[in-house]
This record gives sequence, structure tokens and C-alpha cells, in this order.
Amino acid sequence: MSGPADRLATALADAMLAGSWSEQALLERTRRVIDRRPPWLTSMVREVLAAYHRPPADRPRELAAFVRQSAAMARALTSSPRLPAPVIRLSSPTRMIHRPFPTPVLDHTGDLADHLGITLDALDTFADPYGRARRAHRDGIAHYRYRWLHRPRGARLIEAPKPDLRALQRTILDDLLSPIPIHPAVHGFVAGRSPITGAAEHVGADVAIALDIEHFFASITPGRIWGVLRAAGYPEPVAHLLVGLTTHATPVAALRAMPVSADPGRDARLGRRLAAPHLPQGAPTSPALANLVAFSLDRRLDSYARAAGARYTRYADDLTFSGDHTFAQRSGALVAAVEKMIQQEGFAVHPGKTRECHRHRRQTVTGIVVNDRTNVPRPDYDQLKAVLHDCRRNGPRAANRNAHHDFRAHLLGRISWVGALNPARGARLRALFDEIDWTG
Repeated sequence: MSGPADRLATALADAMLAGSWSEQALLERTRRVIDRRPPWLTSMVREVLAAYHRPPADRPRELAAFVRQSAAMARALTSSPRLPAPVIRLSSPTRMIHRPFPTPVLDHTGDLADHLGITLDALDTFADPYGRARRAHRDGIAHYRYRWLHRPRGARLIEAPKPDLRALQRTILDDLLSPIPIHPAVHGFVAGRSPITGAAEHVGADVAIALDIEHFFASITPGRIWGVLRAAGYPEPVAHLLVGLTTHATPVAALRAMPVSADPGRDARLGRRLAAPHLPQGAPTSPALANLVAFSLDRRLDSYARAAGARYTRYADDLTFSGDHTFAQRSGALVAAVEKMIQQEGFAVHPGKTRECHRHRRQTVTGIVVNDRTNVPRPDYDQLKAVLHDCRRNGPRAANRNAHHDFRAHLLGRISWVGALNPARGARLRALFDEIDWTG
């Protein structure tokens, strides 16, 4: 808000929230702010009381906007050549007036700063409401580092927060976001769930249909995160700073470094999304916020799948539906309906990545075979087995053709993954691993 009417509306709204909520009390405080009693002031106070039966102590901006758009303010603008300027400012800290989840009580920005263990000035610097860090030419001011990953269907940008911001985001994740529930169909970035638990939901189905959301994190805007945080009860000023701490607009220099793919349209769409504030892929808070923002989509897709006699799961941007032979006969209609719902919820389906797998062929969900049980794809097992044989015969140094920094840990991780899906295969691979001489 910047004009005289906007400044007056903000001052009046702050004064209204600075004490008890009655007509007489509101009139007394608002008169003090403008040092007079214009004829429209009583009407304005009554409009506010009719709209807000309780003080909107967590929504000062909303109240200021209501005052600015009120009929009384419209009459003031038409009847007086000059609006009264505020002579004093009355304000009080905001409050959490509803708390639907067991989140910490953060009544105002000072509480948020205290919870994060930083000063208000530092909080403003990290939240960067004016985008100074994005426009900075010196790396010391920027809060993120950038790395492009080459992918067959187009590059992906990793935006990694620097240590200080990462530590703040980790606290936000653990304390402020984790108490907010996500949909039961989600298996990505959720404690106690994994790609394996998600894939297990689709074992033995006659058909499995997989779709992919294009640029999942980059598609999520600050306004959608604001909605999640406000629904969780965080007051407007607190939610505003939390949005700043967890979103980011990619600098032009990083966008210029985007590798060119075979799909110029995809590159252009990604560039537009990254140039606007979005969830950065690489921040610890982004997966949880993405899951919370997608709650409405998950609820709609899960309800639709159940009505169709099917099952639905989501792992990050991978959506999977499965069902019996009757469901398989209606797969085309399901894909069309799902794509429409995804668009209605503000996302887009990745073109060319929708897959339909029937039982007589290998069915995979997030890379896991689900025909009869969760299992590792046979080519992956055979390739890992061949690498272990190579290590045993020729030594780890010769077998480490991809120059892994810690080849031993890399192999153990892959063996552990196979064992989680198929214990018998995992045991055979571990036996081969134990025969390798790592001393040479």
C-alpha cells in the first residue's frame, strides 16, 4: 500500500486491532489516529464489525484491504478533496487465533525470529522480501548456489541454499511443517514411507498407469505456499516471511546457463517458471511444502481412483494408478480425467511420459517391478552382479569405471536397495561383495 488512501486504511486497521473489539473502543482509537471525527468514520467501524465479529488479529493486511475497499472509504474519497493523514500509529502484535495442528505458537514475527534463533534484521535478510539477493552481483550476498543436471528429456536445476539458510529451512521443516499432515496416498519425502511402500500398493494389478507432473517444484508459486501456511494458522506477517525463506526466483545468470535440450518448448516453460518465485529444488523445505500444496490434488485423484475401483499413489512428481481388467478397459477415460484435474490444480502433465503397463509385461512403479511382488528389475540386478564379479576378479580400482568417490559405499548402497526389494537376491550380491579384496 502506497497512496494516501492506502496509508490511511493501514493506519485505521492497525488502530482497530490495538485493543478491545467494540464500536466505542474502535471509534476512540481510530479518532486518535487521525485526530478528528469525519462523518464517514462511524459507518466504517460498523462495516468492519459487521464483517468481522471477532478481531482478525492474524490478518492485519486483510483488514486494511477491507477498510480500503469499504463503502465508507469510497464516500470519504468522493466527499473530501483531502483525506486526513494519520498523526500517530497504534498497533499491536499479531496473534495465532486458530491452530489446527500441533505447530509452535508463533504470534508475530518476533516469535518467528526467536524460534529460528536469529534477529529480526537477519530474518528480513534471509527472507529477502525485495529480492536483493537475486539481483546481487556479489556471490557473498546470494543465498543459493546453482547446478544444472543433464537429463535425457531436459536439464534440471538444483538450487542449493547456503549453510546458514539451509539450517533455518531445516528448523522450519522439522518444527513448523512436519506437524501438518499430508495425504495418505503420498509416499515421497514422508517419514515411514518410501518408493517401496508406494510401489507395494500396486502389486498384482492387471494394469498400472503412470503420469508425471512437469516441473513439479518450479510450478509451485508463493501464493500457494501462503495458502498452506495461513490454513495452518500462522499470522499474515509470519506467513509472509516464511514464504520468503522457502521460495526463490532464479537469477538471470543461472538461467542463461541452462543446457539446451531437444525440446525447446520444455526449456522455455522451465525458464519462465524458474524466473518467477518458486520452490527451489535443493532446499530441505521444498518436498514437504510441495506435498502440502498438492493435498487438494491428491484428495481429488484418490477419490476418483477409488470410485473407479483403482488405487492411487504419488511419489514426488510421479503419479500411479492401478486396477483390475475392468479398470484397464477404461484407462483412456481415466488418463483424460486425471490430466484435467491436474491442470485445474495448477500443474501440468509432462508430455510423452504417460505410461500404461499390463500384467503380461513388466510393470514398474518408481523403478520397482510390481507384477507379483516388489522387485528390482532384472537388468539392474544383472548389471550390479557383473560389476561385483569384475571387482572380485580385477580389483575395485579397475571396476570403478564411473569414478565413484567412495566406490565401496556406492556398491553397498545398491546391494542394500536390492535386498530391501528381494532379500534372496540381496544375500547373493552381498556374498559376492564379501569376496572382494579392498586392500589392493
